[in-house]
Amino acid sequence: MAAPTKPDGVLGLPWDQAPVFIYSEEDLIWNGVQWGGSGSRFDAALLSAWEERLSSGCFRYRLPRRGPPTRVLPGRRGLVAQLNPERARERRPPQEILSLRQPFDPQRFNFTRIPAREVLFRLRKRDLGEAGDEAEALLVINVSPLEWGHVLLLPEPARRLPQILTQDSVLRALELLFLSSDPGFRVGFNSLGAEASVNHLHLHGYYLDQRLELEWATTRPLLEPGAPASARFLPVHLLSEHPAGGLVLYTDCGDGGLTRAALTLHALTGLFIRHSLAHNLFLTRGCPLGTPPPGQTSSLERDGARIILWPRRSCFGAKDPTAFTVALCELAGHWPLKTPQEYSSLTEEAALGMVRRHSLPEKEYSQLLSEITQLLQDDHQEEQ
Repeated sequence: MAAPTKPDGVLGLPWDQAPVFIYSEEDLIWNGVQWGGSGSRFDAALLSAWEERLSSGCFRYRLPRRGPPTRVLPGRRGLVAQLNPERARERRPPQEILSLRQPFDPQRFNFTRIPAREVLFRLRKRDLGEAGDEAEALLVINVSPLEWGHVLLLPEPARRLPQILTQDSVLRALELLFLSSDPGFRVGFNSLGAEASVNHLHLHGYYLDQRLELEWATTRPLLEPGAPASARFLPVHLLSEHPAGGLVLYTDCGDGGLTRAALTLHALTGLFIRHSLAHNLFLTRGCPLGTPPPGQTSSLERDGARIILWPRRSCFGAKDPTAFTVALCELAGHWPLKTPQEYSSLTEEAALGMVRRHSLPEKEYSQLLSEITQLLQDDHQEEQ
């Protein structure tokens, strides 16, 4: 791969002098992750740097030390509502998005333009060898944070890639999740047309000290038992009761789990891109797939990762910053709200209704599942 180039007219990039966080496979945390545990080396580095930027006035507003006001909505889903009016008022105006494949535009805001003080550190994996510098990812603050520790993961930002997931970016996001020993640390992605605000490849990471139903929700396998399936891909499950059709993968310390997960997700999102289907992605520590044992849900350890991918209706054009939106947080059961009235009045029924309105029509979703099944089985045939 050619060395990354700097934007025209720019002598340096904002992360040129940023500190480096070096990690290896040994730093990934595969067991003992549970609520109330102590943080990892990565958690300590992230939160220390993030809080230092907060003290230095680098954010557009200050979150309360314990996070935004929070309430769990009555109902069996346990949806989490948070009041965050400053984000609606103070955040950078979202870019107008017209296509899922909209090219990167260097004339519009992108992350090569952020001040150096917003960069927390460069992420470098120890075993990348000579490609290490070129393949570095960045962690930067989200200056309009949803929650404590809200950061953006920028995979290879100097390449100025548009907001389309690559296999390497998915792998980096999974490694980020497994660097943390806090089950409240989540990672997510909004595609263009699915509420992404900046067309420069980035993912979100943040701490939410609340359990979410997705961590243990019942799933069922997409393929029938005994059906041929590619050994390269992870098994694909479906959320059994979620109001939006969601695909679920699970990975833990099994052989090549993260690589297989990244390969599977890249194949699925590649299919979505070919069909111009907007999508949201959410990564969280969670239970193995299937039906959890009775009475053992929110109390279980979170040694593996649940990876949930939602194809959905596209939302193109200029975004109204005052309107309700449904993106990765809302689909996962976390509802950041813009006004005290919304915060006090939102019900589980109303929230689920909004999710359904952004979901694919049943016929289109069923057709998509047929194509995913074919993708998995065609790959199996190629392996024979």
